[in-house]
Amino acid sequence: MASLSFSSSVSSSIPFLRPSALLLRPRPRPPSRLPPVRAKIREIFMPALSSTMTEGKIVSWVKSEGDVLSKGESVVVVESDKADMDVETFYDGILAAIVVSEGETAPVGAAIGLLAETEAELDEARARAAAKSPSSPAPAAPVAESPAPAPVPSAADLTPGKVVATPFAKKLAKQHKVDVGKLAGTGPFGRVTPEDVEKAAGIAPAPKTNVVAAAPVATPVAAPAAPAKAAVSYPEIPGAKIVPFTTMQAAVSRNMIESLSVPTFRVGYPIATDALDALYKKVKGKGVTMTALLAKAAAMALVQHPVVNASCKDGKSFTYNSSVNIAVAVAMDDGLITPVLQDADKLDLYLLSKKWKELVEKAQAKQLQPQEYNSGTFTLSNLGMFGVDRFDAILPPGQGAIMAVGASKPTVVADKEGFFTVKNQMLVNVTADHRVIYGADLAAFLQTFMKIIQNPESLTM
Repeated sequence: MASLSFSSSVSSSIPFLRPSALLLRPRPRPPSRLPPVRAKIREIFMPALSSTMTEGKIVSWVKSEGDVLSKGESVVVVESDKADMDVETFYDGILAAIVVSEGETAPVGAAIGLLAETEAELDEARARAAAKSPSSPAPAAPVAESPAPAPVPSAADLTPGKVVATPFAKKLAKQHKVDVGKLAGTGPFGRVTPEDVEKAAGIAPAPKTNVVAAAPVATPVAAPAAPAKAAVSYPEIPGAKIVPFTTMQAAVSRNMIESLSVPTFRVGYPIATDALDALYKKVKGKGVTMTALLAKAAAMALVQHPVVNASCKDGKSFTYNSSVNIAVAVAMDDGLITPVLQDADKLDLYLLSKKWKELVEKAQAKQLQPQEYNSGTFTLSNLGMFGVDRFDAILPPGQGAIMAVGASKPTVVADKEGFFTVKNQMLVNVTADHRVIYGADLAAFLQTFMKIIQNPESLTM
């Protein structure tokens, strides 16, 4: 049996079309109605560098107008509420215009500069930048005209042949056998009134008695709105100078005000530190700080008491954090910042100390990345190095607890037998969110923390 091939199945009268010919003659398509692709002008926005940032300040422009930019290249340095950070461009192009100058502030999401794709768009971009400058005041809203009163219908507007009479007039007409259709009404719109019927029936109108008009019902008037509370004015002090908040100080102020809405309570606990002081002397030469020792001890205690590492962010639920991230307060020249030791429970003491040193250096240089200061689950504030023996800390928004640690000082204490001895003690005060953490939770956490401090060998394991 002969095999069937493609060539044998095609009539010789039909020319063979090669596949390439089919590709060379595509079916014609209707012309596209889409507009031609045009070069773009993109806005450089003020980024949100932290969860609490609402505006940023331009520290300096790294590039100047007219400079050619490459994707990923730093364009401007922005001061957020926590640090100074370089802002990079996501596109290639030309810095066509600077909208927000150095030293000025802009809200998050606002355009601070314009990026042109080619030189052809430079003029248009600069025109846009000029349009973003404060414009002339908006025209006053037109005064709404009062609506014209509706025209009053006349008697002619009524249906022809139809007599309109009041119900009582119809009743009188029936009683006195008066045809209301023949009466000319004197009421509104020609309506036949009872007086018209009585007149037609020859009945003298009854004398009107003096009726005391009912006192009008008093319409309840809405109580005037309470006047806005006037801002508290303080007496001016001669020679006083007003200095505006820096971006960081403004952020601290907002956070402190926000913390007032959280129901907090405080628990204090004295802890003997002789063993911890001895360990510190041994490891100090290896770069270990007392802050690192305290942060490590707090992290180990939080692992055993996860509710103290939790938070309430919506007022209706617990947020249990899988990571133990210890934020430590660091004083700055113009505010306060809390670098975060992430996964502090999993790092050994020496690596934790090295990490802490790096964070402090970056904080002082205002080079912290957002995740290095906004990811804390528990905060530690240590003023012991200043000789402060006790203080209360304010709970940061979004966290469940903050620990305030005072200085270790010689203290006279009594043992179980009633004998007095002198031991080094530090006072630890914890401020907690009472919505998620209760007194028993905090007391149990502090007992665990005390055992770790008084037996610190586990900190070096």
